[in-house]
Amino acid sequence: MSARFVPIDLTVDTSHLSPNDRAALKKLIEAARIIDRLFYRQLWSGNEALEAQLKQDQSELGQARLDYFHLNKGPWSDLDNHQAFLLNVPERKPEGANFYPEDMTREEFEAADLPESKGFFTVIRRNEDGTLQTVPYSTEYRDYLQPCAQLLNEAAALTDNQTLRHFLETRAAAFLSNDYYESDVAWMDLNAPIDITIGPYETYNDELFGYKAGFEAYVSIRDDEETAKVNFFGDHMQEVEDNLPIDSQYRNPKIGGLSIICVVNQVIAAGDASHGVTAAAYVLPNDERIVQQKGSKRVMLKNIQEAKFNAILTPISRLVLQPEAQNDLSFDAFFTHILAHEMSHGIGPHQITVNGRETSPRQELKELYSAIEEAKADILGIFMLQFFNDRGHRPLDEAKLCTTYLASSFRTLRFGLNEAHGKGMALQFNYLMNAGAFTCENGRWSADPIKMREAVRNLAHDILTIEATGDYHAAKQLLDTLGTMPPNVAETLTQLSDLPVDIRPRFTTATL
Repeated sequence: MSARFVPIDLTVDTSHLSPNDRAALKKLIEAARIIDRLFYRQLWSGNEALEAQLKQDQSELGQARLDYFHLNKGPWSDLDNHQAFLLNVPERKPEGANFYPEDMTREEFEAADLPESKGFFTVIRRNEDGTLQTVPYSTEYRDYLQPCAQLLNEAAALTDNQTLRHFLETRAAAFLSNDYYESDVAWMDLNAPIDITIGPYETYNDELFGYKAGFEAYVSIRDDEETAKVNFFGDHMQEVEDNLPIDSQYRNPKIGGLSIICVVNQVIAAGDASHGVTAAAYVLPNDERIVQQKGSKRVMLKNIQEAKFNAILTPISRLVLQPEAQNDLSFDAFFTHILAHEMSHGIGPHQITVNGRETSPRQELKELYSAIEEAKADILGIFMLQFFNDRGHRPLDEAKLCTTYLASSFRTLRFGLNEAHGKGMALQFNYLMNAGAFTCENGRWSADPIKMREAVRNLAHDILTIEATGDYHAAKQLLDTLGTMPPNVAETLTQLSDLPVDIRPRFTTATL
């Protein structure tokens, strides 16, 4: 099971950092390791006790079990639909992870109608009488957050950069107050050689409702040269928004600032950012107030993307693509589509009105939101690059774009259909295959750029409309119908069984 992840050493040049920033970097790496420990508790209430038990088994098999436990941050395999790979644990990861009582029903939660119960930064626990209560993260995880806040303050005192100092100080305060607004604003203004993301962000592990945020940390070094190249995208997002394939009433005439794009090289990832499949990029924050006011920040992990392209995608392409299509595999197309994917999270519907209520697609689509949103970002990323090409903004070879996207689809589908990216990719793949944009002959696949154009526009319209209207039933029907694995795709995936599914970064710079 572990062999499905190929180890990759991540070494990052930090020589250009000032002595003070190098000292601050060490503090931030230490803080990230605390976040890693905190996330084990978030994922499952039994994780900490189970880890202690696993450490007692010094046999070769026992150490292999412990290693795979660490890789998944728990006893369930991310690549196997969160099924248990150890005995004497629940057969599958609890849908609500450790955010809710494991015996709580959806109906009980809805009936309780507790204050802040749907917020990102609270857990639900039982009172002594068995009723539900809301507990803020600052209380639930204080034993981890207090020392982490201290390290952030120590790093803030060391760094030469004012924006980094301000973010670290406000984030340290947020860990103890549970109010993340000011520090999220400060993170959006961060402009420093050390790029850090640390705190509760993504809601993927809350499969019950999609409300609760997992703690994660990314500590990286900014690549100024590459960042300058990609900032073009941020300058043209309003133009894309104005031309989205959706009814004009759902377009935002003035989107938030979307010009913040960072290309970085990762030093360490921790917590929710470091289990199972490794993220190649991310877009944050998820707080719609910040998105409306400041936009979103897209962080591209260049050294991670290069590792995935070389170690995973290139071997896959040799087995899944028609021979004549293999020359169209392109790292530039891979990198650029990931960027367009992340940019696409920031456009389209965010604040919506349903039956007179001000709400958001996340609140309305609940546990379906992550898969729908990932599909939206993927397909809208293709639409965006085609749009730029048509206007001469950023000429590209559409054959390379479509072929690289096709090969990368198989990379994502191997993550499994219980993972949001995999489920969203299955939706897209089936739609494009039904439209004739993806075809298979003699077990090898090819993409038709011409048919891709119409299919991409139509699917983008359908998904954007679902989000704009908050239509839970339409989202469920789309995923139930298309979020499945076609037989010919499953057959192709079996040919890839001897290839690694993803990389497993070894954070060598973080141990220096």
